[in-house]
Amino acid sequence: MAERDFIARLAATLGTDPAARGFADDAAVWMPPIGRSLVFTHDVLAAGVHYLPDDPPSDVAWKLLAVNLSDLAAMAATPAGVLLGLGLSAAEDHAWRDAFMAGLGRALKTFDVSLWGGDTVTGLDRAVLGITAIGWVEPGKALGRSGARPGDELWVSGTVGDAGLGLAVSQGKAPYNKQLLNRFRRPTPRIALGKALGGVATAGMDVSDGLLIDAERLATASGIGLEIDLDAVPVTGAVGLDDVLARVTAGDDYELLFTLPAGTIPPTIAGVPLTRIGRAVDAAGIRLRFADTVVPTPQRLGWEHG
Repeated sequence: MAERDFIARLAATLGTDPAARGFADDAAVWMPPIGRSLVFTHDVLAAGVHYLPDDPPSDVAWKLLAVNLSDLAAMAATPAGVLLGLGLSAAEDHAWRDAFMAGLGRALKTFDVSLWGGDTVTGLDRAVLGITAIGWVEPGKALGRSGARPGDELWVSGTVGDAGLGLAVSQGKAPYNKQLLNRFRRPTPRIALGKALGGVATAGMDVSDGLLIDAERLATASGIGLEIDLDAVPVTGAVGLDDVLARVTAGDDYELLFTLPAGTIPPTIAGVPLTRIGRAVDAAGIRLRFADTVVPTPQRLGWEHG
């Protein structure tokens, strides 16, 4: 499939938002809501690094969109549109591109966001896929990592470590489990929760590289420390400390990690459980407890990009 044919099919099926201008121009034109602050993010997925080469292309498209929307959710932003960048290899043939396009269309519809344009290139050694996501937030309600203060309580949404288990399923290292596999391949950005946390939470971010490493990043940005109760962390089927440590150092969960002033009741979002897992303290770094016992901090806190 030639690049122009692929772009034409994208335009015909996915480029219907007026900002996209039918993909006839080199840029989109969008009129943001009056008086809103704009939020931009860009994430890349590479074959063999962020997804397995034999993962279904429709799921790859879903994940590519979801991880970018998760960054917007972490800042309390409402998604508006995305720009798509596809660097493709010979492995991404006509059938792969059709399935990718169908999956992207379903994801765009699910999360109520529009494709505004982008670019493609072929002939790479492996696929490298990127999206720039644009959203908006009410002035003063953008959530960041740097606002936590000693005494705040640490919360997390959903369950932690399921995507790591799903990766093992995808690799054939664990028994088939559709729910866990979907947590790895088709994460759900917590958009509604993120919007509700704007102006309420003191700090927040999404859990992309592992709960512990992302908690450390939040603590560093805020200039505080975090004490985490490992036995309070919501995990699926964990049976002991080693199991829990494996979950809190796994990545790709795309849950929200956030702090609230002590005693604050978090917003209620249908279908999204929220769990208090620790507290902010003066002393820098993170400290772990399990069953009322201090636990040494593991050397590896999560996924770190080389």
